[in-house]
Amino acid sequence: MKLRLFLIIAIYFSYSHLFAQKNLLQSGPMIGYSEMFEVMLWAQTKKEADVKIIYYDIKSPDKKNVTNTVTTKKKNAYTAHLLADKVEPGHIYTYNLYINNKKVNFNYKTQFQTQKMWRWRTDAPDFSFAAGSGAYINEPAYDRPGKGYGGDYQIYESIADKKPDFLLWLGDNIYLRESDWNTKTGILHRYTNTRSTKEMQRLLATTHNYAIWDDHDFGPNDSDKSFWNKNETLEGFKLFWANPSYGIADTKGAITFFNWGDCDFFLLDNRYYRDPDKLISDNKTQLGKEQKEWLKNALTYSEAKFKFIVTGGQFLTTGGAYEVYTNFGFSKERTEIIEHIYKQNIKNVIFLTGDRHHSEISVLKNRYKPTIYDITTSPFTSHHASENKDEVNSLRIKGSLIKQRNFSVFSITGTNDKRLIKINFYDSDGKPIYNYEITPE
Repeated sequence: MKLRLFLIIAIYFSYSHLFAQKNLLQSGPMIGYSEMFEVMLWAQTKKEADVKIIYYDIKSPDKKNVTNTVTTKKKNAYTAHLLADKVEPGHIYTYNLYINNKKVNFNYKTQFQTQKMWRWRTDAPDFSFAAGSGAYINEPAYDRPGKGYGGDYQIYESIADKKPDFLLWLGDNIYLRESDWNTKTGILHRYTNTRSTKEMQRLLATTHNYAIWDDHDFGPNDSDKSFWNKNETLEGFKLFWANPSYGIADTKGAITFFNWGDCDFFLLDNRYYRDPDKLISDNKTQLGKEQKEWLKNALTYSEAKFKFIVTGGQFLTTGGAYEVYTNFGFSKERTEIIEHIYKQNIKNVIFLTGDRHHSEISVLKNRYKPTIYDITTSPFTSHHASENKDEVNSLRIKGSLIKQRNFSVFSITGTNDKRLIKINFYDSDGKPIYNYEITPE
């Protein structure tokens, strides 16, 4: 009888201790960028704690490796960036999160992958990625009065169900409120509130994540380079995302680059150097001189089959409404980028954009020039523009306009000489809405 009581007590304290460790987890884990020799992971705790990840190749489960250990701190919102740097190209790894040396258990499989080393060896690997923008999570105490602006959070479960290799967050990922953007405390509160969304956790833990920002991550609505606290919001962005970099060379900002298979991804910052919308000037810019020159040179250098330019606002649309490139005097910069693509004969350029609270596909075709695409996906969970009248966008593909919460999945398949992009849009429950295909020129 005493032995039985002892075992019951031991089991109780064992489970209580394990639960206590999971109870220390605020959000995550999240998988960030993937390269051949390293992968970045991320987690957030509720208070100061030691965090690490133990991982192993699924083909060699007895050979375990461990990331750096991070003691989370209040000043950093108790976030941790954890580097897995004992990996090999093209492998799949199971990983486990440890808080204060105790494993945290989940009811889903936690795995990450490294990119394949395929050049001069095989055809480019098939892969898929999801994309979308506009992640508003209601918090009534700090929201505008009235009906909540966000909803249909199950969309994140629906994205996870599609099992993309990675997810591109196209901006407006947190929606800073007026209570948030002027202080570090407010900024970190907003990130924490959004990142802790229950329906988001499996997606973060099972899919690699890359992000850009737009005005609602950067500062107030339609904010620009004049926003006084942009360095603090940039620090918040760095703390909560696990991108390959935060800037390129000497140019700071929410800018980075990565390739996946035979595709290059240029992630741009359309806020940090952006001229005010109301500014009257002949040479207005969204990107700034240095970032724009990097983009033009990097596009020219790129040998990728497809070149994805990822930026917050729509590039091609001729609608001329809100903060698209054809409004507020930014058309000259739009033309400059298009003319560079034409002059250098850069083929298969695809803009991935968000912001607009609707989705659509725009295509710029010129008989003797490369075709340029702009694929807009918006919104995830923020308000959708179902009640708005149609804008006159002469470049829109007929039937592609979507006015409900949605996400897109891009599948890149085929041999090197027969690559194909299949684009599928889905509603919040993962049901198909619209599809489109692109073949390389």
